[in-house]
Amino acid sequence: MVIYFCTTNRNKFLEYKEILSKFGVQIRMLKIKLIEIQAKNLEEVATFKANLAFKIVKKPVIVEDAGLFIKALNGFPGVYSSFVFKTIGNDGILKLMKNVKDRTAKFKAVIAFRNKKGTFLFKGECKGRIAFKKRGKSGFGFDPIFIPYKSTQTFAENLELKNRISHRRKALEKFVKFLKK
Repeated sequence: MVIYFCTTNRNKFLEYKEILSKFGVQIRMLKIKLIEIQAKNLEEVATFKANLAFKIVKKPVIVEDAGLFIKALNGFPGVYSSFVFKTIGNDGILKLMKNVKDRTAKFKAVIAFRNKKGTFLFKGECKGRIAFKKRGKSGFGFDPIFIPYKSTQTFAENLELKNRISHRRKALEKFVKFLKK
């Protein structure tokens, strides 16, 4: 089975390809710049983008919306993670967290799969904490500052760990179960 993944993020595509290949699912990247709506949650954004992508390509597609939710910042950057990363990046988040003791955070991912039968959502979450400084060279986005629970390394320091336990991995596992039904 071939699924089309609408994204302009090559790193995200490669991560998907790596994880899904273990389940026998092939994906192809569709570099389509989709409109990013302002919404209160990841589910709304992912659903909108999946429906739009399906309208354009008329083939089964998946899109993802993900975010970093930091407890001490009331869930910020959350649904605005992509914009926040582009504007202030990891250094900006670390600056906001400078004197914060509670560094609890979580990554969330919502995958929206759209085919002729409808739109289906698959969610994943990975809890952890924000590091005190950037560490590691792998991954992308907020990976250098996110340390998952039960680890001392950031996702950027241990890509194998990330691909095994990440929010994205958990959402993709649910998606694969759905495909096998």
